[in-house]
Amino acid sequence: MKKVHLFSATMLALTLAGSVQAQELTGRHPQQSKFYLKVTGGYFFSVFPGQFPNVGPFPPQDLHTEYNPTRPNPLDTISRKVLTGSYGEGARGGIALGYNINRYMAVEASFNYYHSRKNLMTKNLTTLAGSGKQLTSVESHGYVNAIDFAPSLVLNAGFEKVNPYVRVGFVIPLWGRLHIDTDVDQLTSPAGIPPGTMVQTIIHRKEEVKPNITLGFQGAIGVNFYVSRRIDIFVEGEYRNVPVRSKEKEVTAFDQTNNIVNASTGAVVAPVPGQPTRGLGDLSVAERHTKYVTTLDKNSNMPINQIGSKVYYRNDNEPSNDLKSYINIGGLGANAGIKIKL
Repeated sequence: MKKVHLFSATMLALTLAGSVQAQELTGRHPQQSKFYLKVTGGYFFSVFPGQFPNVGPFPPQDLHTEYNPTRPNPLDTISRKVLTGSYGEGARGGIALGYNINRYMAVEASFNYYHSRKNLMTKNLTTLAGSGKQLTSVESHGYVNAIDFAPSLVLNAGFEKVNPYVRVGFVIPLWGRLHIDTDVDQLTSPAGIPPGTMVQTIIHRKEEVKPNITLGFQGAIGVNFYVSRRIDIFVEGEYRNVPVRSKEKEVTAFDQTNNIVNASTGAVVAPVPGQPTRGLGDLSVAERHTKYVTTLDKNSNMPINQIGSKVYYRNDNEPSNDLKSYINIGGLGANAGIKIKL
């Protein structure tokens, strides 16, 4: 919160300094351009981080457990941490077309592309008691790509050389995806394998979460600096609040290998008979597609069994169901760019 206050104070001081300097300048263009074009780039930081959504059966936690086969309850929790953050941190670039209604007021319509930083969404580590040997490792990272349309109203101070302004409006996402990459490395000891060996399962999985239609808010304060009759440059601080809820999810890449390995060295002995690999085409419709709902009940298409990594659902030929999740791709950031008066 201190960063937000410091950022706001800096932008306010810059605006006030611009106003004082502008009052000393009286030169004006012979004629104000009605239309203008703006090219913008900037970086945003998350303001109100929250808990990430689940990644399939894994909650948003950094969990370390220890496996001790000599105990009745073989799994002990070593550490557990809730993973929080926001998809509002990242780089944004855009282009806007504006129209000056008069000296003090303008309207703008911008199209923006946004790419968030990658976030750790879940981490699950299981080690063997005594040796610390890794038995299971699950890690998921997510990031957002989005394109939005942002209409806004701009209120200018009306000065020519250094012109402070305030911009307010809406954000309408036109397209967006939450990309989730998951990597699994697991060692198990099923019956029937040779003594001194284990089964190693390695999975790499990519998912895309599609959003529902939503509406967000934007507000900015900045300063235009006169460069030439046709060119201005500007800097601004902007806040965006864009909550997004999930609609459906699709697994877009899946690669699984199952090998019998030496328990001591980890060297591959042989592929697992009958199930050496599994690819995207081997997934059922329910494993590959998910539809998000607000309530799960007895009629929802939920998992009923799991053998290895394969999950069986009430209806494997229909999309599975899961609870809706929410993320925010808004934040507080700084933009800079060029304004071309047409």
